Amino acid sequence: MGLSIRAYARHRGVSHVAVKKAIDTGRISQLPDGTIDPVVADAQWAANTTPTRRSATAEVRETPQVPVSAREIPQASARPPRETTEPPTPALSSGGTSLLQARTVNEVVKAQTNKVRLARLKGELVDRSQAVAHVFKLARAERDAWLNWPARISSQMAAGLGVDPHVLHVTLDAAVRQQLQDLGDLQAKVD
Repeated sequence: MGLSIRAYARHRGVSHVAVKKAIDTGRISQLPDGTIDPVVADAQWAANTTPTRRSATAEVRETPQVPVSAREIPQASARPPRETTEPPTPALSSGGTSLLQARTVNEVVKAQTNKVRLARLKGELVDRSQAVAHVFKLARAERDAWLNWPARISSQMAAGLGVDPHVLHVTLDAAVRQQLQDLGDLQAKVD
């Protein structure tokens, strides 16, 4: 059996409301009987509380305080001895990430966001929708130029070759359309 919430609060040098809040947010965990193991809770408190929010009195103490009443003294025979010396893995009561890990992820995301904002301000980034629209417009203009090419050049080529201008125009038009169709089957991947 561990310490009650109020006894653990006295052990930490904080209010029982702070301990209750730490339990509710998952920074520390309770034993199945609702009490708190001070060794495990101290490790979780240290790992899941950011240094800016820790007070000088809330730091883990070198010498633990003696509980006030006899009913709050943990029974040595009721709890098996610890077999490992490594501290428990700090995690939220729901089995999620620790507060420190969540804060780290948050800081990384903020840094990446600021990096993107800075690149945008420097003009190093291009708006994706504008770039896609511009490429589409350029491709359409090139396609239209190729579709108009047989009509402009077929009569000059027919005169130079001595063939029927209409037959040459139809042949060039079919060849150009087939080439554009083949090029249109390629799918540009924009990631």
